[in-house]
Amino acid sequence: MGYGQSARPRVDGLVRSRLQCSPAARVSWTGPRGVRSNAVHAMLVAVPAPVAQDVERDLSATAAGRACRVLRVEAASEPLPEGLLVLWDHGGPLEAVKARCQWMHARRQPSRTWLVVLTSRDGADAEALVEAGADECVAPPGTRWGPRLAALLRRSADEDALALRRTRDMLQGALDAMPEPLFIKNREHRFVMTNSAFCRLLGVTAEALRNQSSYAIVPTHEAELSWRQDERAFTTGQTVEDEVTFTDLKGRSFEVLTQRAAYTLPDGERFLVGLVRDVTERTRLETQRRLAERMTSVGTLAAGVAHEINNPLSYVTSNLAYLWERVAQPVVPVEQLEELRQVVAEALEGAGRVRSIVRDLRTFSRAEEERHGPVDVQRAVDGALKLMRDEVQHRARLTCELEPVAAVHGNEGRLGQVVTHLLMNALQAFGDRPVEENALRLRVRPGREGHVLIEVEDNGQGMAMDVRQRIFDPFFTTRAPRGGTGLGLSICLTLVHAMGGHIEVASELGQGSLFRVELPALAGQAEAAIPPADAAPVAAATSDAPPQATRATRNLRRLLLIDDEPAVGSAVSRLLRNLYEVHVIQDAREALRRLSHGEKFDAILCDLMMPGMSGMDFLVELERLAPELAPRTGLMTGGVNPQAREFVGRRAKELLEKPFERDQLCTFVETLMQ
Repeated sequence: MGYGQSARPRVDGLVRSRLQCSPAARVSWTGPRGVRSNAVHAMLVAVPAPVAQDVERDLSATAAGRACRVLRVEAASEPLPEGLLVLWDHGGPLEAVKARCQWMHARRQPSRTWLVVLTSRDGADAEALVEAGADECVAPPGTRWGPRLAALLRRSADEDALALRRTRDMLQGALDAMPEPLFIKNREHRFVMTNSAFCRLLGVTAEALRNQSSYAIVPTHEAELSWRQDERAFTTGQTVEDEVTFTDLKGRSFEVLTQRAAYTLPDGERFLVGLVRDVTERTRLETQRRLAERMTSVGTLAAGVAHEINNPLSYVTSNLAYLWERVAQPVVPVEQLEELRQVVAEALEGAGRVRSIVRDLRTFSRAEEERHGPVDVQRAVDGALKLMRDEVQHRARLTCELEPVAAVHGNEGRLGQVVTHLLMNALQAFGDRPVEENALRLRVRPGREGHVLIEVEDNGQGMAMDVRQRIFDPFFTTRAPRGGTGLGLSICLTLVHAMGGHIEVASELGQGSLFRVELPALAGQAEAAIPPADAAPVAAATSDAPPQATRATRNLRRLLLIDDEPAVGSAVSRLLRNLYEVHVIQDAREALRRLSHGEKFDAILCDLMMPGMSGMDFLVELERLAPELAPRTGLMTGGVNPQAREFVGRRAKELLEKPFERDQLCTFVETLMQ
């Protein structure tokens, strides 16, 4: 008995259609917990005992020595097993049998359970059972079911293998279509699949890579790093990213960025997928970009650094000239020895300042960028402050709060560059406002456990949300008309990330900005204040000394000297005191007060770049207060910024540039007197 001849082609056609199109029609024979085995498993539902015995006997014989597990039940229950699900059609109403097929079909494991109905129905009824979810209808008693069911197994296995090959080909095609190198490794860290781009990067074939570990294709130290990163992805379950130097089999080196992520199959087997990007060119361009920006920063600092160097040089050279005159005398009076000691002390202090500035500038601009180690945060910040001192003191009122903190891992020059960029950015936020309105705060303090915080806060113009969201983008700038490059904060972000930290900004339009850098502290580092670097060998004259006139004599013309550097005032006064009655003042506002009280001077020599009130501001006020003195007022400086240069040019003023020779100084002052 069997299907009717007219129904067989239609039913077989439906079965073939389901085998080709439906995942549920592909059998995957597995054992307990999804582990593949050679066992043939079957559940017989409501199959009469004699028939069940025949089926079990035939299946065991067909299994050819493999284990065969057959389960007999009266009614199927969840969960349905994997393997053969055999339903006996007892000849009742067709709708009842269809309902049982539909129930089992809906609850079976797709691609792992094969639903077979043992029935005497044929034609349209058999077709209806297939439509209800049966994968096959088998003839009733009288036929040997073992060979028939075994044939189903073989056909299913063939279809399964074909589907598996097709799926693998589709996956390989998708991977090869990706332009980025990709690889898949098993839990033993061996390659199981790669794409064409990955093979091109390594210069080997996919066959040569299959089942190999990284040790077979890259140097040992690179393979060990790859192994550690793979294991980290497997154990943490997180995406792991690293950027390393990679050497192929031909000895060529690349900078590559690799992202790894682990995943688990339903049967518990674990794999890892990796995405590789060749960032050699990007790394080279970033290095050039950082160097260009660093040199731009050095250029921006040039005027301030020149001022910081030329100021001490001016009193070093002046004091040495004075000392030369004194020691040229046959006999040096005893009462002058103390003064000569002070002259030498000031010269030594000035030389120490120059040495310190040169050291800080070298730290900032040197090319040894990849040398990393413990970094004293306070020393790096102090070096940046020294470089920015002149620029800051003429643009804002600076408050520093430097608490003892632990060391961090990184590069001192890099960290100093970060602080310098943040200070520059804050100064630019003030625009053209008066110095008195600009407040700048730099703070170093311990952060959350195991971290160090560096904060730069200003009360400048602040940022709107759209600007704040792009502030770290390369080449984004709101100062393009004024020469902004848009690289400073982008480089800050890159450098901070390279040290394992992060940077954040809080800002509202019109309310200023706060930039916060958080860096991981080195483990086991105690918080300690930094000892002073390059301390001067001898203490210099203090700035609290009251203004004094030198050799007040009625026959000498009166010169008012204004300079915020006490040592400069002392040195210039010594050189000129035999020619003029020199009055030294360190604050331009104090000079205006004395002039407003009627004090008379024949000429004024004023430093151009001073904190509080600059020489430019002093001259503007002097033209209002004592216009007759303005033509007899000269300016001296160790360095000028573009704004100061434009001011001097507009007023046709001559500048006495530090450091100067004694003859230059005397000629300049005498010209003012006349």
